[in-house]
Amino acid sequence: MASLRRANVTSALEAALTALSAAGADPTYRVGGTSAALLQGVRLPVGDVDLLAARREDVDTFAAALSPFPCLYAPSWLPESLQYFTRYEVNGVHVEISTVERETDSDGMECVGRGPWQHYVMIACGAYRVPVVRLELRLATELLRDRPDRYEPLLDHLAAHSFDAELLRRAMDAHDLPPERRHLVNARLTGVPRA
Repeated sequence: MASLRRANVTSALEAALTALSAAGADPTYRVGGTSAALLQGVRLPVGDVDLLAARREDVDTFAAALSPFPCLYAPSWLPESLQYFTRYEVNGVHVEISTVERETDSDGMECVGRGPWQHYVMIACGAYRVPVVRLELRLATELLRDRPDRYEPLLDHLAAHSFDAELLRRAMDAHDLPPERRHLVNARLTGVPRA
């Protein structure tokens, strides 16, 4: 599947948010995954738009608002991943909305616990401003998954810009990343200005 461009992600999000606005809905969500990184200026492969919802009711609210668009996966509980999940096609882009219902005391995970709700930035997305999970949390996820085609561009971006070193450390701790991945991060980001 071809990688999405920022314009594709923006178009899909704008259409989804316009549908929500027309329905008078305001669910609590965060943009996560690779689309969150793309919206923050990182050039990396993006296959879909991932929205993390605070509650199952928020997933249902999105589903109701997106009902004019093709539903690819009806809202359902996925016990193997502890998610309440749905998928729509919006302007040719797969938009996935889900909860992730695992507990953690850490604030360093991208989709679990308080991390995505505390550590995000607001990004312009067409006529809207959207809450997007911080790159430090995304990087730790990609390092855990060992996807260099994703974590290398994230490292390059963080090396070129400021970042929160303490948040990144907590994120790596939360995923219990192996020493060689931590060494890679430290080698690439040592001497880079911190936020």
